[in-house]
Amino acid sequence: MNKNTLLTAFATLLLIACTGIAGAHFTMVFPSDSEATVWDVTPEDYIAEQGETKTVYVMWGHPYEHISFDMTSAPEISVTNPDGTVEQLTPEQITVPGQHEDGSPGDFVAYKTTFTVDQDGDSIVLVKYEDDGENLIDYCKAVIHCGEETWYGWDSEVAAEQTEVIPYVRPYGMEEGFVFSGNAKYGGQVLPAATVEVEQYHTLDVGKEIVEIAEGKFSYDPPMVFTRQVKTNQNGDFSYTLDEPGIWFVCAAKESDTGGRTIRGVFIVPVLEEFPEEESSGSSSAELQQAITEAKQAAADAKAAAEHAATSATSSPGFGAIFAAVGLLAALAILMRRK
Repeated sequence: MNKNTLLTAFATLLLIACTGIAGAHFTMVFPSDSEATVWDVTPEDYIAEQGETKTVYVMWGHPYEHISFDMTSAPEISVTNPDGTVEQLTPEQITVPGQHEDGSPGDFVAYKTTFTVDQDGDSIVLVKYEDDGENLIDYCKAVIHCGEETWYGWDSEVAAEQTEVIPYVRPYGMEEGFVFSGNAKYGGQVLPAATVEVEQYHTLDVGKEIVEIAEGKFSYDPPMVFTRQVKTNQNGDFSYTLDEPGIWFVCAAKESDTGGRTIRGVFIVPVLEEFPEEESSGSSSAELQQAITEAKQAAADAKAAAEHAATSATSSPGFGAIFAAVGLLAALAILMRRK
């Protein structure tokens, strides 16, 4: 093998190594109280009170691994109010702390904007972002909910004939394990056989830890658990189970057939922790097994006592049955106490 062949092979392996651990790029739309807490987004941040001013931060990166990139152009941002009126918002360029692909810290170009929630119902923040390096155009939607039982507006079509995800499931009040389903459209028409990518956001510390675990457990293809994929059916419909609490990204893509940019519709889904939570027993499976063993022993002791009493000349009628009943009650009490 000559030198040029070796260099080519090395470059190819390096490219595979560099791209193999990368997840999908997403436009991230996070409401937050301040730039200092922008990465600590929770499902509650997508809830507002009437009259509240919401600050929305827009970043570009890999949510799962918590990797950031500079935004290469200013996004176009609007909010569609529950009554259907549309307000154009002005983005302000900022920098936010983040992590490069190699794990080193850095500051990255991002944007923020504000708007006042002045109606009950669901306001939809729409961000259009074009990235030159990835040859992508994102139309990213985030729903801001306001008001008790004012559940309307969340399924509005707002992306003006571009690629868009229309949810079939109300995207708030969803707990972990809920199935999210929706419809993908492009140019107002359903988008059949389209790839839908699904990815969960992690904070920096959690992202580093979970990626390390994934790379050790699934060394043959770690990104398969970073970015999940489903396909739309002939009607543009799809579904996916969001099995953990947090912020999820659901992205349907219209691939370019002319060599132009891929146009994607991104929908952000905040997922709550399980409600109501399972009662904490404070016991492990080993403890439960121990309780079962003790209960069985109590039942066996009761049976032996009953048999002994039945053969005793001094036993009264039904005395053995009483022993057995007491033993069974003791076994039941042990199990209930361990739950």
